[in-house]
Amino acid sequence: MRTILKGALAGLLAFGFAHAALAHGSKTYSAGEPGNPKQKARIVEITMNEGDGTMSYAPDKLDVKRGEQIKFVLKNAGALKHEFMLATVKENAEHGKVMEKFPNMEHDDPNGKSLEPGQNVQMIWKFSKRGTFEFACLIPGHHQAGMHGTVVVK
Repeated sequence: MRTILKGALAGLLAFGFAHAALAHGSKTYSAGEPGNPKQKARIVEITMNEGDGTMSYAPDKLDVKRGEQIKFVLKNAGALKHEFMLATVKENAEHGKVMEKFPNMEHDDPNGKSLEPGQNVQMIWKFSKRGTFEFACLIPGHHQAGMHGTVVVK
């Protein structure tokens, strides 16, 4: 009986560590890969804001060529904390569910940043994969209030 319990506990711990590695710190990303600050990059400013019951990014759509490197200049012009998480719609939805359970989760990942009101952050990203990707604020209620955008990589 003890062996079964130890095995079950070990399995749960392994699952938890694997899930955490996928959510944060994974070396592969659906939307491409971390950029190289020594290489040329197109600068794209994204402003985060809220008001009148809505939350938004401006711009909320970006067209990119496969292999292009973007230097995101993220600006939180709002009065609330916001995030910028770059992934697939499905991955952001799954991560959003985790955020509901852990709403104070902080992000300083290659594909995602948390920003306090008035804060500016840069993020360099190389879009090495074709497809349609989403950038979103996964703080509970923010995505639902309209805080998401699209990146189309051709």
